[in-house]
Amino acid sequence: MDEFTDKEKLLCGHAFCKDCLRQSVESMGATCPVCKKVFGKIVGDQPDGTMTHYTQNICLPGFKRCGSIVINYHIPNGLQSSKHPKPGRPFHGAQRTAYLPDNKEGREVLALLRKAFDQKLIFTVGTSRTSGRDDCVTWNDIHHKTNIHGGAQRFGYPDDYYLQRVRDELKAKGIE
Repeated sequence: MDEFTDKEKLLCGHAFCKDCLRQSVESMGATCPVCKKVFGKIVGDQPDGTMTHYTQNICLPGFKRCGSIVINYHIPNGLQSSKHPKPGRPFHGAQRTAYLPDNKEGREVLALLRKAFDQKLIFTVGTSRTSGRDDCVTWNDIHHKTNIHGGAQRFGYPDDYYLQRVRDELKAKGIE
């Protein structure tokens, strides 16, 4: 509530002192502290790994006229970095498979997920919500369909709003 020192105005219109903004970026990432709009490239703490995909002729429930995209993620075991909860300690890697419809929107979401993976935003190291295991690779707030069937309750299809929901989650991290 004081006068600005070395003022910086963000694209969203909010203005801050450069030093205050730098401190905010260090703690919250490149998002506006007021409206949370991303103003820079957010890079996460995902360990190194690979993301591959292929298509198959199996229709997902709710997508009768197209095949499916199968995404395979592989994060090997490793050591936690300074960005993780317990730097220097080993972590358990992960192999995960996810599914998208092989249509225009599914391919667009695949491209967004690739961008998020390259920016290290898909996974993190922490405690698994399903197993309770510490020091392992876990999902990081971007939902994936890990089953073909079962509906939203079982991380599968049909789920009428999934593709829009995942786009919104990616947008919140600056991936558009």
